[in-house]
Amino acid sequence: MQPTLSSVTPTVEAGTHAICRRVAIGPGVVRRASGFTLLELMITVAVVAILASIALPSYLEQIRKGRRSSAKVAMMDIANREQQFLLASRTYADTATLLATGYAGPSDVSAYYTWAVTVGSATVPTFVITFTAVGAQAVDGPLTLDQAGNRSPVSKWQQ
Repeated sequence: MQPTLSSVTPTVEAGTHAICRRVAIGPGVVRRASGFTLLELMITVAVVAILASIALPSYLEQIRKGRRSSAKVAMMDIANREQQFLLASRTYADTATLLATGYAGPSDVSAYYTWAVTVGSATVPTFVITFTAVGAQAVDGPLTLDQAGNRSPVSKWQQ
């Protein structure tokens, strides 16, 4: 006796989940079809695309903030070096002098920022450290720090 579609009942063992379709291939022949339909696959792709479109900008912003934080640490290090240089030579060091004394910024910062130190020529010595974002970080804009601890833009220093 051959099984018919009405006589085939799905059996599920305890503790297992079965999602299957019964397909009649011929007279009296019934098989289970496995896999996904095109509609199910397209819905899954759409859900993943929506989640990615929401998550990717947030992820990139967090990466940008992390790089900015590294740049701020490097700027504070240069400011400390400037104060030490002032005590030793009664003047601040410009970019060329810092490079000549062996300072090389951290590699993770130099990949996304170029830096420069400008020294004022007034009676009271001054300096301004400027980190300019380049490459993928370029949308972040420049960061500055001077000898008095003034930072700009303030919004980026507070994050």
